Amino acid sequence: MTDPLHRELLRLAQEAARRAGELLRDGRPADLAVARTKSSPIDVVTEMDIAAEKLITDLISGRRPDDGFLGEEGASAAGTSGVRWVIDPLDGTVNYLYGLPTWAVSIAAEQDGETVAGVVAAPMRGETYQAVRGGGAWATGAWEGERTLACRPAPPLDQALVSTGFNYVTDVRTHQAEVAARVVPLVRDIRRGGSAAIDLCDVACGRLDGYYERGLNPWDYAAGDLIAREAGALTGGRPGEGPSRELAVAGSPGVFEPLQGLLEDFGAWHD
Repeated sequence: MTDPLHRELLRLAQEAARRAGELLRDGRPADLAVARTKSSPIDVVTEMDIAAEKLITDLISGRRPDDGFLGEEGASAAGTSGVRWVIDPLDGTVNYLYGLPTWAVSIAAEQDGETVAGVVAAPMRGETYQAVRGGGAWATGAWEGERTLACRPAPPLDQALVSTGFNYVTDVRTHQAEVAARVVPLVRDIRRGGSAAIDLCDVACGRLDGYYERGLNPWDYAAGDLIAREAGALTGGRPGEGPSRELAVAGSPGVFEPLQGLLEDFGAWHD
C-alpha cells in the first residue's frame, strides 16, 4: 500500500500539470517569441514557459505553503516540510516554439530527497503519464481511458529502438553526435524526439526499448525517471550511479545494461 501523503502529492501534481498543459495548449500566442536564452543562443525560454511555471508554483504553494521548489525557470525555495517539487513547466520548448507536438509538463514530488510521485502531461498527445513510488505507473488518454504501463520485453540490443537528445552547447552536441554515430550501427535505430520527459515515458509505455542523454537537469528527468522505473524499466547514469548531468540512461531490463556499457565505452559522459 502506498503512503497516503504520496497519493496526495500525486493528485496535486496531476491537477497542476493538467492546468499548465491547458494553458500551454490553449494559450499559445500566434506570435510566440523567445523571452530569453540560457546556455546558448539556441537554448530558449518563451513567455509561456514562465507563465506555466508561475501557474504551477502558485497552485502548489497555495495548497502546501511549506514545501520547497526546484524549477527550470527559476523557482527555488528550500521549504520546511521535507517535500520538494521538481518542475519543468515546458519540456521541449523548441518543439513548442516551432509548433511541433512533442512537448510536456513535468512535475515530480520528492520527500526527503527521494522522488515519490511524478506526472508528465503531453497535451498534444492527449495523454498523461503518472506514477507513485511503489504503486506502479499508468497513463490516461482521451481515447483509451486508463492503462497500466509496462516496458517492452527486451529484444537483443541490435533490435532495440533507442532515443536520445542533444545539448544546445555546440561542443557538447558535436560530441553527442559522434557517440550517436557509433551507437546507431549497433541498435535497430535511433530516434530524437526533443523531450526527455516524453522519451522516458515512452520507455515506460513500451514505445522505446531504451533512451540516453547527456546534460540533463533534475527537472528534465525527475518525473519521467520514476514513471519508467515503476513501469519496470531500469534507470541510471554511469555504471553504479543514478542519472545526472553526466549521463541519464533508461531501458528495459536486458537493454539497459548493454546500452549503458556501450555508452561508458564510448565516453558518452564527457567531451
